[in-house]
Amino acid sequence: MDTTIVLVLFGTFLFLLLIGAPITVALGVSALASLLYLEENPIKLVQVAFTSVGSFPLMALPAFILAGALMEAAGISKRLVTLAESFAGPFTGGIAAATVIACMFFGAISGSGPATTAAVGMLMIPAMMKRGYDKGYASAITASSGGLGVVIPPSIPMVIFGISALGMQPPSEAIEKFGVFQSVSIPKLFIAGLLPGLVISLSLLIMNYFLCKRHGYHGTAEGWSMCNTWLATKAGIWSILAPLVILGGIYTGFFTPTESAIVAIFYTLIIGFFVHRELKIKNLFSSLETTTWLTGRVLLILFTATVFGRVLVENQIPAIVADGMLSITDNIYLIWAMLIFLLLFVGMFMETLATIMILTPVLLPITYNLGIDPLHFGIVMVCCCEIGFQTPPLGENLFIASGISNSSIEEISVKAIPFAFTSIIAVFIIAYIPQISLWLPRLFGY
Repeated sequence: MDTTIVLVLFGTFLFLLLIGAPITVALGVSALASLLYLEENPIKLVQVAFTSVGSFPLMALPAFILAGALMEAAGISKRLVTLAESFAGPFTGGIAAATVIACMFFGAISGSGPATTAAVGMLMIPAMMKRGYDKGYASAITASSGGLGVVIPPSIPMVIFGISALGMQPPSEAIEKFGVFQSVSIPKLFIAGLLPGLVISLSLLIMNYFLCKRHGYHGTAEGWSMCNTWLATKAGIWSILAPLVILGGIYTGFFTPTESAIVAIFYTLIIGFFVHRELKIKNLFSSLETTTWLTGRVLLILFTATVFGRVLVENQIPAIVADGMLSITDNIYLIWAMLIFLLLFVGMFMETLATIMILTPVLLPITYNLGIDPLHFGIVMVCCCEIGFQTPPLGENLFIASGISNSSIEEISVKAIPFAFTSIIAVFIIAYIPQISLWLPRLFGY
């Protein structure tokens, strides 16, 4: 391999990032510069970019974004939060724990970390502040829990990983050494993400309990009320059914993830217009506008990241990286640690979907050479990206929580450190115990 191509590709990419160019521009220009250096026809950039959006699974992306936006407007997220809060009662840090649970519920609908943080935070941050919680802490637990939106299925980053991994076959040497690897599919990723999502949620709940106990954040004085819980369940029954309909249809094979996103949209429209009667025509147009803007932004990154990844693979750069890592150590646990810290570091500076699309072609071949199941790696990668939502300087969830509570990013970042640390421990547990990710897919016969 001509090592100069590595300098051209990554040198141009890093230079453009340093001078403040958007990541889409940095990816596209660096890929184009590499094609010109290799004396290939620049039209290849357009051809590869066009092909990247021709996959059926990609249709799930705008559909899930629209479903999440509509569910917030239809009052579904509000009822899920009320239900979660009714279970808090006198439990130490109960309302903060309810925030984590509410993010799990909404994450099973939206598939987006920032959307989950915004939907739950608008209701729970003011409620926590009213109960005497420090606004920085209230914002930190919300921002940290909001990332569950991309781990609890359905998940937009899982859709992107599934598309990025399509067509990436394990090398013959790896198959000879470790046997046949199972293929990556979006339904498998959705099923595999359920238990890891619960592991991270549990870690956040445990950390929240100890922090609230230290700060003296107690629950309600009146205790649990069966009446309030029943009323919240009754009012939120259609909201509870939303994730059950979406995930139940996928897990039973009744419809594909792409089809489930369309089902979610129609379900929300029916509930919003005819049951809750809170969804208005203006909300519909506002949701469509949000979907158009977010989808366009993601597709621009997808165009250029796909070409960038193609240049990487065709010039065997992932193989060079893999050999480099294996020359340091062949201990699977140390290599997992290096991969996780790399993903956490990149996640601090790069948007989640861009991280997945750029690093999947580089890292997936490494995992094949180590005998790591690609499904397991995909889940760990998404979990690492989840932590990126709550770590500065990029930390999208931090900015959303800051806007809601009117707290400084610095204050929220400091108070989010214990939650980030706990989430990192959870990711290591998920990485070192593959069955957490692989047990459910095998149980369902995948």
